[in-house]
Amino acid sequence: MSSTSTAHVTADTLAVPDGRLYYEVRGQGPLVALVAAPMDADAFAPLADLLATEHTVLTTDPRGIHRSVLHDPHQDSTPELRADDVSRLLAHLDAGPAAVLGSSGGAVTVLALAQAHPEQVHTVVAHEPPLLGLLADRTELLAREDDMIATYLAGDRLGAGRKFLANANIHLPEEVVLGMFGGEPEPRAAADEHFQYLHMIRGTTRFRPDVATLHGGATRVVVGLGEASTDQICDRTSRALAAALGAAPAMFPGGHLGFVEDPGAFATRLREVLADG
Repeated sequence: MSSTSTAHVTADTLAVPDGRLYYEVRGQGPLVALVAAPMDADAFAPLADLLATEHTVLTTDPRGIHRSVLHDPHQDSTPELRADDVSRLLAHLDAGPAAVLGSSGGAVTVLALAQAHPEQVHTVVAHEPPLLGLLADRTELLAREDDMIATYLAGDRLGAGRKFLANANIHLPEEVVLGMFGGEPEPRAAADEHFQYLHMIRGTTRFRPDVATLHGGATRVVVGLGEASTDQICDRTSRALAAALGAAPAMFPGGHLGFVEDPGAFATRLREVLADG
């Protein structure tokens, strides 16, 4: 059980062809899955506890991160592979069809899930998907992303972190930046960070959703956007996706990590969005 949890949590792993997926289940009622990338299940624990009063809530570590271990740790983590992972977990629980919230890279995962396995999900909320390929200046943005990764591989973790924030158009106080990217993280966090830079970022930001399939499919697709994310890169990508799907984004409290910043307000808004369907 996570140390941040107040609800009863059942933790287990599920074998997949190329590894094992760690997942947690709490609560009872209609199934809601919370999906992130690169963040793990722990990040969703406070939100999951709140939703567990009326839902069965599934959270998971994405493949290659923390407790979800791959046989080949050098394998890339694509949105399609992560979507298949979520599909296997939903089938294993046999409690669907589910509502699914994905955040950041997890938002890209759940879009791929809605495309490949629409029968398993009745509603997908894609909160701030970093789909750089949808933007007119994608060539420049992707080149800057490649430079960021090269900076990390050269051993300059702080420099890469600064470039990440610059590319995302996120402005933080210097002491916060140093706290996030200065020094060396503990080994597990360092391994997750390494996997993210080398094997997750490019496949996630370069994913091109099949808008026609998403728009015409049986799954309800909602694009979520943080009220405090104005002018950030995920504000632009979220609005671009929402426009392509022919609907305004659903606004959520907070910024890119609103579910961490104020899980109570985020849970209230998520309940409203799910009820609207």
